[in-house]
Amino acid sequence: QVQLVESGGGLVQAGGSLRLSCAASGRTFSSRAMAWFRQTPGKEREFVAAISGSGGRIYYADSVKGRFTISRDNAKNTVYLQMNSLKPEDTAAYYCAANLGPAAIVGDVYDYWGQGTQVTVSS
Repeated sequence: QVQLVESGGGLVQAGGSLRLSCAASGRTFSSRAMAWFRQTPGKEREFVAAISGSGGRIYYADSVKGRFTISRDNAKNTVYLQMNSLKPEDTAAYYCAANLGPAAIVGDVYDYWGQGTQVTVSS
């Protein structure tokens, strides 16, 4: 069983930055692909970024490319999402997810999910 706990969300003005963290329990962290997704009420869950277990493969949604950076520290069992140049349309609940398979942009392949952290960007 893997538990994921997100933190770092909050309220920020447009153009600002936030760094989300996702701490994972368990001994298999370095073998798990990790990803961030986001969701707003009434909308489908949206892929944001994914990173392979070694960190060698990284994927981003076009909407965040060049503004967001996903990274991981396997010694700390933590994955990060650095979000810069935030826009009001980035407002959402952000969820991290873990997968024993390869990094993927499809949420259905991820086995474990955190509870989410809210990011609100004011204009």
